[in-house]
Amino acid sequence: MQFGLLGTGFQLFGYEEKLQSNPLQHLFEVYVQVNKEATDDKNIAKLAHEFFHRLELGDTQALSLWQRFRDLSIEEYIQIYKRLGIHFDEYSGESFYREKSRDVVKLLDSKGLLQKTVTGNVVVDLSETGDLSSICTVKRSDGTSLYATRDLAAAIDRMNKYNFDTMIYVADKGQKRHFQQVFQILKIMGYEWAERCQHVAFGIVKGMKTRRGDVTFLEDVLNEVQSRMLQNMASIKTTKKMENPQETAERVGLAALIIQDFKGLLLSDYQFSWDRVLQNRGDTGVFLQYTHARLYSLEETFGCGYLNDVNVACLQEPQSVSILQHLLRFDEVLYKSSQDLQPKHIVSYLLTLSHLAAIAHKTLQVKDSPADVAGARLHLFRAVRSVLANGMKLLGITPVYRM
Repeated sequence: MQFGLLGTGFQLFGYEEKLQSNPLQHLFEVYVQVNKEATDDKNIAKLAHEFFHRLELGDTQALSLWQRFRDLSIEEYIQIYKRLGIHFDEYSGESFYREKSRDVVKLLDSKGLLQKTVTGNVVVDLSETGDLSSICTVKRSDGTSLYATRDLAAAIDRMNKYNFDTMIYVADKGQKRHFQQVFQILKIMGYEWAERCQHVAFGIVKGMKTRRGDVTFLEDVLNEVQSRMLQNMASIKTTKKMENPQETAERVGLAALIIQDFKGLLLSDYQFSWDRVLQNRGDTGVFLQYTHARLYSLEETFGCGYLNDVNVACLQEPQSVSILQHLLRFDEVLYKSSQDLQPKHIVSYLLTLSHLAAIAHKTLQVKDSPADVAGARLHLFRAVRSVLANGMKLLGITPVYRM
């Protein structure tokens, strides 16, 4: 139905040249305008419904517009994801399963799982008592499919195609009931693998604004975090001369955003603050990157000659012991995150490691220490940097070597 609105909106308010130059922005503007008009003008809502109906019936004009919007959107997504260091092998949402959703309805019917309501909608009864107190609509009275119908078709097709061990849906927490119903219907249909489908829900970021206004595009956020980070770096006297300050600012800025986002439960909403996110002290991504760069600089200064023959008996100080004990916990933390699919365990672990390293950096001198002590300390700091780098990469952060 949302696409019905967008298709109608573009026919009424769309401009071809704007679509070419900035597709996502223009489609968004059209979508906002058509929604506003539809609240006052019932005819627009009717047109949108008709457009969606034509799409479902495979009308070539409606389908080609949908295909075009989809292709343009995906091109933009690929560019934005590239900045985040993310690559997807395949883009296939539930809308891709328009035709196969009809087969799902037939299959549900053959299993005797469908009922018709007084309004003519076709539903699956999910109540334990069989009194229709909990239902999921799979076909509207006009014959069009719903999000649930298409997601059922998508799940079945993905199992046939990939024979997956686990299928994880990462979608906002407002979708919780939808996925519960989809998984429940798959189970009723006799698909045992429905047990292996999982919804990882995420919360809402509140108060995130960029210079372009209240509605926030990810691209604007990435541009803004880079420019703010460049300003911060320029104002700090200790910032080293670097070959590509823009790239460093982008990587540190991304680390700041990712750590802020992954610090708590994914499900939790949180209040966004640019100042807090970009602090270079405390529990931030900037601090993680700073610690990594600082430890790398230590290795550069003293070279790796020390690292061949290490006498760990030299690491007796409480600061060394605290770090060693913390390093031992890395695999346990990774296991925990892999079990509940929450990155916060890794974030918390890396932040603690960075604070321990900051204290040790001040107190455990490498310079002017006896060779075996210097070597052991350097080895310890190198281990910390290695774990920091690996942990950051797991969270989608590219470590920086100069800051």
